Amino acid sequence: MMDFHSHVLPGMDDGSRSVEESIGMLHQMAVQGVNRVAATSHFYAFKESPESFLSRRAEAAACLKEAMEREEGLPEIHLGAEVRYYEGMSRTEALHEMVIEGTRLLLLEMPFTAWNERMLYEVRELEDNLRCTVLIAHIERYLRFQRGQWFWHMLEEMHALIQSNASFFIGRLSRPRALRLLTADRIHLLGSDSHNLDTRPPNLGAACDIISRRLGAGAVRRIGERGENLLVHASERKDVFT
Repeated sequence: MMDFHSHVLPGMDDGSRSVEESIGMLHQMAVQGVNRVAATSHFYAFKESPESFLSRRAEAAACLKEAMEREEGLPEIHLGAEVRYYEGMSRTEALHEMVIEGTRLLLLEMPFTAWNERMLYEVRELEDNLRCTVLIAHIERYLRFQRGQWFWHMLEEMHALIQSNASFFIGRLSRPRALRLLTADRIHLLGSDSHNLDTRPPNLGAACDIISRRLGAGAVRRIGERGENLLVHASERKDVFT
């Protein structure tokens, strides 16, 4: 199983605070059956340039890779980013360097407001200009802002894939809706959105256990297979490392 959303790179954002914590998170992921993890640190265009982000990411990844070489059985890291939506992003060519390594997926955090036609246009232009597939981050966080079926029609027009956080399935109140959306194929991929070892630890295993109990092992298998099918040929990868 691949975790498509995590903040495991040390010192990049509000996620892992140290290499040691990152290694601890990776060990927890491995125990939960995660064999690949997307390291999707926050990128905010209003805070820094893409070049600055990519430079910081490379340094953090190098430190983590060195520590991982002394460990065994850890998941494979795929560098990426969680890119916050901004107007004009479709004209930022450097975002191509932020797709999840080994895929053509760009993890996109959308605004926490009602979405509109302008946003739809920006996302479609982003996909066309960068030749990537947008993966909408933590879909459950936007639901209360949207207008009924219009929201789902917009997602279909975006041709985007949809990621849900494991917590959507773990929470007792949110679980029924999460299971309904997964059954309706309105959730495509899962992520822990893990940030640390205490308040927001890796939890993909717990979500998969719940899905398996409620919908059958085949539901979890299909999610895993979809993730694997999105990986491009190994020769096209850059900074995937173990």
